[in-house]
Amino acid sequence: MKGKLLMIAVTGILALNQGCNQKKEEAQESKKPLSLIVVEPGHFHAALVQKSMYADVDSVVHVYASEGPDVKAYLDKIEKYNTRPEEPTHWKEEVYTGPDFLDKMIADKKGNVVVLAGNNQKKTDFIKKSVDAGLNVLADKPMAIDAAGFDKLQEAFTSAEKNKVLLYDIMTERYEITNTLQRELALLPDIFGELQKGTPTDPSVVKESVHHFFKYISGEPLVRPSWFFDVEQQGEGMVDVTTHLVDLVQWSCFPNVSLDYKKDINLLSTKRTATKITPSQFKLVTKSDTYPDYLKKDVTDSTLNIYSNGELNYTLKGVHAKVSVIWNFQAPEGTGDTHYSIMKGSKANLIVRQGKDQKYKPVLYIETKDKSKAYEDAVAASFKVVQDKYPGIELKKNKAGWEISIPAKYDNGHEAHFAQVANKYMEYLKEGKLPEWEVPNMIAKYYTTTQALKQAKEKK
Repeated sequence: MKGKLLMIAVTGILALNQGCNQKKEEAQESKKPLSLIVVEPGHFHAALVQKSMYADVDSVVHVYASEGPDVKAYLDKIEKYNTRPEEPTHWKEEVYTGPDFLDKMIADKKGNVVVLAGNNQKKTDFIKKSVDAGLNVLADKPMAIDAAGFDKLQEAFTSAEKNKVLLYDIMTERYEITNTLQRELALLPDIFGELQKGTPTDPSVVKESVHHFFKYISGEPLVRPSWFFDVEQQGEGMVDVTTHLVDLVQWSCFPNVSLDYKKDINLLSTKRTATKITPSQFKLVTKSDTYPDYLKKDVTDSTLNIYSNGELNYTLKGVHAKVSVIWNFQAPEGTGDTHYSIMKGSKANLIVRQGKDQKYKPVLYIETKDKSKAYEDAVAASFKVVQDKYPGIELKKNKAGWEISIPAKYDNGHEAHFAQVANKYMEYLKEGKLPEWEVPNMIAKYYTTTQALKQAKEKK
């Protein structure tokens, strides 16, 4: 009898301890200052924001969406992150689905940071309504896909300032290490000299990228929603991926400088072309047997024509820049998305290449015509400034100048950059403000992309 009573007592103590621990965990969660609201997560980037946990973010995430495959795909990815063997996340998703999901979200206001990554046709409106309701917004690019969207986005920034909330877009490419180091080296006059002005035929800054509709994400073939192939919903290439490239031009050439889109940007020429997709390719990437009605306007002889390719030539504060993006269906075996970038200085060019010779991994080079011992010594001395910030990087001499040798620890991959952006945004939320240059430069960026599209369409 005594043994039985002892067992009951021990069980009671364990239950009490468990209850106390659970209450302690719940209390810790309730103290966390940030809580996510995910709205209409139609793009896999919505899930990538949650690939990691964050110290200041509640584990309960409130999801508002229309019912269908998009929200299911998002929840499936979150479940995989929660159940992976290494460093599993522990998100708890509370989901509301219905045609009134946005009104319901604003009425409930169950969090304070809205995450938007989905159909771009609706995104600018979602942004505006969220900041109008006094909610912070972290939005995937692009935040606007046409001139009308740009006007609404400007209104959203005005509303965000009035309501003391932060509106920010997810610029992952700033965290790719070769882009980061290219910017750092351009700040060193002993290595780079001064940024050249260039000409329309020989721009000083060039950013080019090649992307693919069919790819693998988190080790699995990516299934894209059918609407992704409708430029009226996703946006043309000129206003989609080029957002990253235009951002890098601004961020690298004029770091921490506030730009005035009315004075500093001059569009010179633009062009747009279509990528052709066959019905079998469409099925492979969407799992859909037929084109939906909204895509039939873009179909010729069963081939889908998507205006996903764009090029724009412009000047930014007098510096000639060229930005271009190409979408192919699938990368050849052993390859992937590629990026090329050059910044031309009076002493050297800073070039990122990602081709066959680089084994399709981005590599940064310093290339110069100055082969003097004095310049070589100046480069070695000045490079130490960057080495102090990024320990382990080295200069590797070659015929044209130097290759930057970068330790593997800095190459954490595209998916990890979403957490880096989110952490930076959370720092800004703690401070209660963005850097002074961020908002004018986001406005300048979306002006550039949406006006380039308008110009290219008018030209046609």
